[in-house]
Amino acid sequence: MPHSSTQTSKQVFIRDFKENQQISEVFLVSRFSLAETKAGKPYLALGLMDKSGEIEARLWDRAEQLAPLAQEGSFISVQATVDQFNGQLQLKLLTLAAASEETLALNDFFPASRRPQKEMILELKRRIKSIQDEPLRRLLETIFKGDTLSRFAQAPAAKKMHHAYLGGLIEHTLSMAHMAEAVAGHYALINADLLLAGVLLHDLAKIDEFDCERPPFNYTDRGRLVGHLVLGVEMLRRAADTVDGLPQATVDQLAHLILSHHGQLEFGSPVLPMTPEAMLLHHIDDMDAKMNYIEGLQAQMQGEEHQWTAFQRPLQRYLYLCGSSGDDADENALAAAKKRQVKDDAASQQQLLWG
Repeated sequence: MPHSSTQTSKQVFIRDFKENQQISEVFLVSRFSLAETKAGKPYLALGLMDKSGEIEARLWDRAEQLAPLAQEGSFISVQATVDQFNGQLQLKLLTLAAASEETLALNDFFPASRRPQKEMILELKRRIKSIQDEPLRRLLETIFKGDTLSRFAQAPAAKKMHHAYLGGLIEHTLSMAHMAEAVAGHYALINADLLLAGVLLHDLAKIDEFDCERPPFNYTDRGRLVGHLVLGVEMLRRAADTVDGLPQATVDQLAHLILSHHGQLEFGSPVLPMTPEAMLLHHIDDMDAKMNYIEGLQAQMQGEEHQWTAFQRPLQRYLYLCGSSGDDADENALAAAKKRQVKDDAASQQQLLWG
């Protein structure tokens, strides 16, 4: 998103907030609710975001009057104080006003993967090319191209929980592919090609489940009614019908990988994982999602010593984490990505040498 001479960059980002700090800044509204206190007084409960994170915000005065300015997806300029509530920072809004999108540097507000998109697309193509099963490789090449590939590289992996930023879906998928490669080499019974294909396809239909153009990411009608597991199998079968020599048994195993990857019936999977590849896919997916969630918590913590987080409802526990600065988190993530890139490049060179 290009900057023009009329665009104003943010000066203060959410991840740098400190308790009692006075804030005068612009944010994107990620959540909106007009609620009431126990005494029946209306107040605004908002989620505000920029590229560094998200924070809860409350406006106690003139809530009904200002509510039309703070709808989800709008930009608002606020005067606020940073408070602490239940162990987490929160904004106490003194006032708010509409902000013109045309005057803003939008890159300041839209969280995105720290990995360059072109780099991730090249890695995805290398992963597909590494598959030895020719019909399976052609299936993936048929799927991951054109508009589908562009949307896959842009989409988030989730609405809120993990990798919930532009490019999050392909980043999550490639991280899982890296783990799948290591695990498949450890267990002789694993079909490495099938596991990798399952990794690449398991969340593909999130490009249809979410409206991925810009945050806040919301469900599409099809996404809410059908869900990405069923939509993913539909995408798989449509593509499989165009690939000669692809056994129906392989298509059914891939469909099983997609449908079972949530791991439990109560988590939305219509079937439990019933193959070794499906069991591994579920655990790799769960591990990568949780680690990304924890990285996000760590980046928000003040100080660099070990400390307890607030109670994390998605994980049903407190976490004992070593805080780190946002810059440290960025450097660690980029170093890990670079390490994977070097390994992938070495593997590519080896493939060129030995065919």
